[in-house]
Amino acid sequence: MYVRFVSRLFSAMAGPRPVVMSGPSGAGKSTLLKKLLKEFDGIFGFSVSHTTRSPRPGEENGKDYHYVTKEVMHASIANGEFIENAEFSGNMYGTSKAAVQAVQAKNLICILDIDMQGVKNIKRTDLNPIYVSIQPPSMDILEKRLRDRKTESEESLQKRLHAAKVDMEISKEPGLFHVVIINDDVNVAYGKLKDALLEEIQKVQDNNKA
Repeated sequence: MYVRFVSRLFSAMAGPRPVVMSGPSGAGKSTLLKKLLKEFDGIFGFSVSHTTRSPRPGEENGKDYHYVTKEVMHASIANGEFIENAEFSGNMYGTSKAAVQAVQAKNLICILDIDMQGVKNIKRTDLNPIYVSIQPPSMDILEKRLRDRKTESEESLQKRLHAAKVDMEISKEPGLFHVVIINDDVNVAYGKLKDALLEEIQKVQDNNKA
């Protein structure tokens, strides 16, 4: 029933085609997204997800994530307020309908930064986004990036590395993503991301001129 409700919701909503970006922590999604939003100001809107994890240094509530308790998150999911949700390393993550609607209502391309569970949940809806996977060059490089952050306990880091290995394998599934980008060089990776989205970007620019 919940999935059918989500399908009706997005079938009724007009607006630019959203972009679903997925990839393991440390793959470089945040860096690429920031470059995209900076270059195409007024074209994209970042869908702010909810999470029950604690904020990292420098993160802001309502900007990086909506930080909530598990009790609040469970209640919101039960009320049908989320299009997708998943649990990772003991923390819950999810995308609310309100977050997507807020972006689409402004005639912006809504960016959804979600994990692989979320990708598969959205595949069951009529959202019809452009699916993009951002992957690290190797597990060794990913581990170095995560360790350099100095934000993870060893246990948490090992869980992320295990999840990343699974993520990298699933991303190879035929038809799951429209484009898979290996983020070895950030400028090259960004060029590939931009190329994948240029058609939709042009549509929004044309609508803004109309």
